[in-house]
This record gives sequence, structure tokens and C-alpha cells, in this order.
Amino acid sequence: MKRLTTRLFAAAALLSVPAGLSAHRMWLLPSGTVFSGTDSWVTVDSAVSNDLFYADHQPGRLEQMKVWQPDGAAGEIQNGSTGHYRSVFDVKLDKPGTWKIGSEMIGFSGTFKANGVEQRIGRRGPPQPGAPAPLTIADIPANATDVKLTETLSRNEIFVTAGEPTTIVFKPTGKGLEFAPITHPDELVAGEPARFRFLIDGKPAPGLKLTVIPGGKRYRNAEGAVEVTTGSDGVATVNWPTAGMYWLNATATDARPSNPKATERRMSYTTTVEVMTP
Repeated sequence: MKRLTTRLFAAAALLSVPAGLSAHRMWLLPSGTVFSGTDSWVTVDSAVSNDLFYADHQPGRLEQMKVWQPDGAAGEIQNGSTGHYRSVFDVKLDKPGTWKIGSEMIGFSGTFKANGVEQRIGRRGPPQPGAPAPLTIADIPANATDVKLTETLSRNEIFVTAGEPTTIVFKPTGKGLEFAPITHPDELVAGEPARFRFLIDGKPAPGLKLTVIPGGKRYRNAEGAVEVTTGSDGVATVNWPTAGMYWLNATATDARPSNPKATERRMSYTTTVEVMTP
């Protein structure tokens, strides 16, 4: 996959999601989301697993991680380490306000035929040592036939606040599926509804389904997931039954890829939020 950037809701309905929905999910888990002063550190776990926030499948990739300081300037991760099941790193919160930490992945995948032989764009699964570099969209010859390409845009972000919360890091780029919350994600309290807006290419995304899953599935029978749908203004309301860490994910598909060789665009947005006790 060619790296074009760093790799990687008034609710209309609220309904239970079957436990069988469980699958491998990518997640970021901060040690906390609210800190005092400007001499704090947040430690972040990154992994892909079945049970949320329990590392049992594969680690996240540190080279994908980026940090946005409260003023929008680039920050850095420190003390990064990757084990068999998870990666972990630190971020020093040395400026007041809300920080964004996460990954942005944009690329193309699919197949084409050259001289009657089918070839694949992008890579299936994580890279393997010694494996050749995958083909990119630039490798498709002019005489290629049966070109079937999909553009993929995904974001996986978390937000942590030192002192008073700020909003600069929520400024949309106008590209793909983005999170533009009305309720600050670091001010969530059990029993108090939160309003989150989602945008596609800078415009409200109506009818978007947001899946909300509490952590700790390993210690209960039911997954406990709900789906919330955005209204015409791209806003959905989420109710938090209990305090804890929650995983949120939204996906969308359309026919507006950035490259004319592709016919479909798939977008996803993922975040982890912390809900406090009243």
C-alpha cells in the first residue's frame, strides 16, 4: 500500500448488537484521559484483539503513531516498545490543553490484469520480514485491464487533556470520515448523554452508525455493544450506563475516491473514551 500519509450522533436509533459481532479490533488504551498541570505523562497501549483492551492477537505498529499538541503542532512518542501482543509508548503532556494521539492511514488495494496475469495492489496482512514491497497504484500499467481498486481511509485516535480542555485538535481536515464532537470527549460522565458529530469530507454525515462497546468483555458473557445512528446534522447522542473505558467505531462507504483508477472509498473512525463516575 502506498503511504500517502502516515499509516496505520440526535440519535435515530439505539439497539443491541449481537455478541457474535465480535472480531479482531484495533485499539488504543491510554492510562488516563484527564491530567493536572503540565508535568504529566500518559502511557498508551496499542493492539489488535478480540476482547477489547485485552491484548491477545497482535501489537499495534508504532511507526504509524502521531501526536498533535494542543496548539496543533506535532508532538512525539517516547519510550516506545513492541512486544508479541501489544505495543506501548509514552507522551509527555508538557503543554496545557487537549492532545490528540493516534494514526491516519490512507491507501489503495485491489487487483488488475497485465498481459492477462492478475496482480494485487497493496498488502494482505502485516508485513513479513524479507517480503518484497507491495505494488502501488503507480505500478498499474497504462494497458492494464480489469482494474478493481478501493481507496481506504482510516483514523484511530484518542484524546487526553492536561488542565482545561481545548478544541484545536478537533479542527477537521475536510478529508474522509472525521470526529467533530460537541461534547468534549474528556468530559464524559456516566448517566449524562454526550453529543458527537461526524463529518465526511467536512460535511455532516447523516445515517452513520456508531458502534459503542464497553471494555472488559473478557469478564462478562455479553459484549454489551450498542449502535447509535447520526441524524441529518451528523450528530448522535450516546448514553453511558456505567463509568469505564469505551471503544467507539464508525464506518462509511461511498463512490468518491481521490484517484480515478479506484471505484470505491471505504472510511473508518475509531476512538477510545473514558467515562467518569458522577
